[in-house]
Order: sequence, then C-alpha cells, then structure tokens
Amino acid sequence: MINLLPPNVKSGYRYARRNVILRRWVVLFLVALVGLGGLSTYGWLTLHESTRHYNKEIAATQQVLNKQKYSQTKKQVSDISGSFKLVVQVLSQEVLFSQLLKQIAATIPPNAYLTGLNISQTKGAIDISAAATDYKTATQVQVNLADPNNKIFSKADINNIECGVNVQDPKYPCTISIRALFAQNNPFLFINSKGKS
Repeated sequence: MINLLPPNVKSGYRYARRNVILRRWVVLFLVALVGLGGLSTYGWLTLHESTRHYNKEIAATQQVLNKQKYSQTKKQVSDISGSFKLVVQVLSQEVLFSQLLKQIAATIPPNAYLTGLNISQTKGAIDISAAATDYKTATQVQVNLADPNNKIFSKADINNIECGVNVQDPKYPCTISIRALFAQNNPFLFINSKGKS
C-alpha cells in the first residue's frame, strides 16, 4: 500500500504515536512511584508500631525486674562470687602439715634428721632446718628436698651450712638451713589434696 499523505501529516502521525507511547510510560512511572510511596509508608508505619510495641515490652520487663530486685540480687551474687574467690585463694595457700611432715621425713637421708620447720613470709615457701653427721649428708638433705620426683618443692636453696660442735646433739655436728618453694601441683596443699586429709 502506498502512503500518499503529505509529509506534514505523516510526521504529525509519527509524533502522535510517540506521544501516546510516552504518555503510557509516564502513567506507568507515576503508578510505580505511587506504589513505592505506599510501600514506604506502610514499612515506616510497621516499623514505628513494632518499635512502640518493643518499648512497651522493655518497660514491662524492667518493672518485673525491679519488683524482683534484680540489681540487689546481682550485687549479692557478685559478693558471693568475690567471697568464693577469697576462700579459694586462702585454701590454695593452706598446707596439710601432717602429710607434708611424713613426705619430708621420707626424703631426709640416713645420718640426718629434721630439726625445724618455719613458715616464711615469702608466699608459698617454707624454711627447713636439719642436723647431719657430716657436710656431705647435710648437702644431700638439700638435694633430696629439691628432687622433683618427691612432688613437694619446685626448688630448695641452702641458706646456711655449719659444721662444728652441735651443742644439742654432738653425734650430728652439722646443721643446715634450707628455704624451699612449694611446687605448683603439690599434693600437700589443701586446694590440691582433693578432700583427703
């Protein structure tokens, strides 16, 4: 079919078609914009309502906690926890001397004997004094106490060795003084004894 319309009319029809298409796109765009606006408004209202609902729940929970004296109970639990930690700290430093004396006596070599035990001001240490028949036996006392297989002390240092006439016992002329530091897993500390006495 041949189009015999003048060029002005042809161009008017072409622009009219384009205007119709553009008008449809503008209407669709406006409908989409109104839809997005509606969704945004609905979302904002829902968010606002849930915030208001949760604020009410928080206030109600806070009132329940205040009635149950939550802060006072929390403080009491904290105080009890602090007291328990103090008990554990004190018990970790308590020594079971009945068992400790047996173990130390078992480590003292022949020709020597224990003359005294003093609790030192140093945390976890004890001063031990012993008498021996000679210098070698006196040093053996320190070697035996420092032996890790005994599980008593992590280290034992000689403070003093004197050999001469022991006024109290002339058969044992040498005296030795040792400072010993308890081992970490010492079974003779109350906290490590697991209830045995």
